[in-house]
Amino acid sequence: MTTFLLIHGAGDSGFGGYWHLVQAELEARGHEAIAPDLPADDPTLTLQDYADAALAAVEDRADLVVVGHSFGAFTAPLVAARVPVKALVLVAGMIPAPGEPGEDWWDDTGCNAAVREQAALDGGLTGSDDPYVAYYHDVPRAIAARALSKERDHPSWAAYVQPWPLEAWPDVPTRFVLCTEDRVFPPDFMRGLVKSRLGIVPDEIAASHCVALSLPRELSDLLERSEYRGNADRE
Repeated sequence: MTTFLLIHGAGDSGFGGYWHLVQAELEARGHEAIAPDLPADDPTLTLQDYADAALAAVEDRADLVVVGHSFGAFTAPLVAARVPVKALVLVAGMIPAPGEPGEDWWDDTGCNAAVREQAALDGGLTGSDDPYVAYYHDVPRAIAARALSKERDHPSWAAYVQPWPLEAWPDVPTRFVLCTEDRVFPPDFMRGLVKSRLGIVPDEIAASHCVALSLPRELSDLLERSEYRGNADRE
């Protein structure tokens, strides 16, 4: 049995929130899946505080796979650097560089420019201000509405402007799940970023940014596969 630590992204919650369908799917397969609500509504909290909260949720469990979605990619590697893990998996993740604050990531990586370019091609679907268009376009409406109703003030501004604290990527097997229908992080942009920052070939899935809500079974397949694939596709 593997324990999957599922770390949510900005504005989200874990328990009963973004990860609830994947959590149920993994547990039905005989795994343990833990999706903590990282702290919210506290402007002073740091990335280290979020990592502390995530670690507290799993205590001393072995056979741990750490999964981070979107901004959760700023927290997940901090966990993987502190405890033994079988794998680190980023799902549509904002891959940070040492010393890079979250607020700078969008321009540093070229994401903002990529969004503008893709929006010009798709009529403004990419980067739309409507969350049902940008984030949840393939998620059943009732599930998307439920997710939006659970939005929280996370991360804090302090964490968002904080330089990412690791000096290098943790030395653990790392996978990346790229969503080919993502209207938040354009797929071609993300393929380049995964290659340049992680040196690996991503797994791809035909889904929106919120793949855990649209294709939980298929995403769970990829997470299970991460247990043994490690860095097999590293370039």
